[in-house]
Amino acid sequence: MKILVLCTGNSCRSQMAEGFLKSFDKKLHVVSAGTEPGKEVHPKAIRVMDDINIDLSNNYPKSVNEFISDTFDYVITVCGGANDNCPVFTGSVKNRIHIGFDDPAEASGTEEQILSEFIRIRDEIKRDFHNFYIEKLKPSL
Repeated sequence: MKILVLCTGNSCRSQMAEGFLKSFDKKLHVVSAGTEPGKEVHPKAIRVMDDINIDLSNNYPKSVNEFISDTFDYVITVCGGANDNCPVFTGSVKNRIHIGFDDPAEASGTEEQILSEFIRIRDEIKRDFHNFYIEKLKPSL
């Protein structure tokens, strides 16, 4: 099973989703990418995932163009921008779905409030991707 998680910057949500899917099943081949990849994985995304023992510290944003020639069972967009731009992904895809989340990198307020937003989005991604895994992937593995 080969899965691409697609977002705009590939610095927060898609990285977390990739981390969760890999933690659910080591046999899945999961990559994440962005339509406009950032410079680094957001430090707060790394931190909140590390809090639950998922290490993103060696991850880095990748361009969707790296995967155009690949075939995927699923391409999953996790933000509005990537969902709108998804048709530019011309690789072979069996299933395209969208599981959207707010962008924690846009959070404002105190450091505690911003970190709380990252935790909220992390927990939503875990819940929704676990549901996706149970409903769509586990029966076919």
